[in-house]
Amino acid sequence: MEKRHNYVRKVAEVATQLFITNDKPNIAGLILAGSADFKTELSQSDMFDPLVDVSYGGENGFNQAIELAAESLQNVKFIQEKKLIGRYFDEISQDTGKYCFGVEDTLRGLELGAVETLICWENLDIQRYVLKNHTTGTETVLHLTPEQEKDKSHFTDKE
Repeated sequence: MEKRHNYVRKVAEVATQLFITNDKPNIAGLILAGSADFKTELSQSDMFDPLVDVSYGGENGFNQAIELAAESLQNVKFIQEKKLIGRYFDEISQDTGKYCFGVEDTLRGLELGAVETLICWENLDIQRYVLKNHTTGTETVLHLTPEQEKDKSHFTDKE
């Protein structure tokens, strides 16, 4: 029994060395799967937060562990997104000039290679139009919302 305890302690120590730097986790999430006894003993080392029990072994058990841990892993993603948005608002409040918003400014920053982090809104409802003046040969690029698309003045020549 002492050998098993020493083994569990050694696994926890190695995991700590690999996954924790300066008292902070350096990974987004860790899934611990294995036999019930070993998993239970290792999880009691205060190193792991959520614990899910699976009913199967092998690939089915692994898939079940991923499915049951999905909520915990989703919470990790939410926290990361919250920190990212917080960093963005810090840049704005400190007026560092290291931020932009809107389609035109963002595209300009991307073209200049000046973007370190890009935050995209998944429900962004903007259409890109390339309008060509056949008389002059010039092209104009517009990015319009559905509301702006209703305004036909965007699509007619200005004289």
